[in-house]
Amino acid sequence: MGFPGTWMTESESMVYRVVPKCACSTIGQIMYYSDHGQFFDGDIHDAEGGLHKWNQDHSRAPITANVAAQRSLTFTCVRNPYARILSSFFDKICGIQRNGRRYRGNLVPLLIQRYGIEVGDPETGFEFDQIRSFRRFLLFARDTIRWRRPMDPDIHWSDMSGHVSTLITNGGRYNQIFWTESFNDGMQTVLDAVETPKPVDLSAIPRFNESEGHGPKRAHPVEAYFDDLSMHLVYEMYHRDFHLFRYDFENPANKMPTGEIDLDEIHAKLGD
Repeated sequence: MGFPGTWMTESESMVYRVVPKCACSTIGQIMYYSDHGQFFDGDIHDAEGGLHKWNQDHSRAPITANVAAQRSLTFTCVRNPYARILSSFFDKICGIQRNGRRYRGNLVPLLIQRYGIEVGDPETGFEFDQIRSFRRFLLFARDTIRWRRPMDPDIHWSDMSGHVSTLITNGGRYNQIFWTESFNDGMQTVLDAVETPKPVDLSAIPRFNESEGHGPKRAHPVEAYFDDLSMHLVYEMYHRDFHLFRYDFENPANKMPTGEIDLDEIHAKLGD
């Protein structure tokens, strides 16, 4: 299986396991900058050079050798499951993608037909009932995760634990896992622990939110989207994420973690 979703700087200063919807664009650009002293011109997911990625044939051998030997600091970043699934809905289901089309071609028409979801239209300012549509999307996301119908779960809403676990089960080990909600503190700890070819001033780094501006703005606070049934569905999908990464399932309004991440526990529970 190897190390899917793994990125590494060309200098091998650090290794990062991408978790979609968890500041991955910003982290990728910081890694690129730390080697080259400039940002990649475009979406870092489109970069085919300047950064080792598992999906590039020439990168697989150096990533495998590094991770297997645990030579470099290895890290990832996670996010509150309530905010993450909501972000996936607005970006991937409602938003127009960078190619100017809807995400995954016929996915949105399928959701409209089978689940009664509305997504709005850029021509009319994306006017639709966001709460009702999001709750119907949750039913679809749960169906993909629990029964793999009408499709396999997408990487943007499959659980974070599943992404994080692949590196562990194939012989890697994390030195650090931090939260997007405390991004600067977490990323600074990573940078303090490594030597990079180019210095990185984190306070001067912009946030690279590649999905921003391509879809509707969220009209309500996070907690407004989750009633009792929605919370039940979210827990069904993401119970491991809540427990391992210390997020508050009981209160969708509380985006902050409630305790420290235990790396030994994560390696033990996700390494089977």
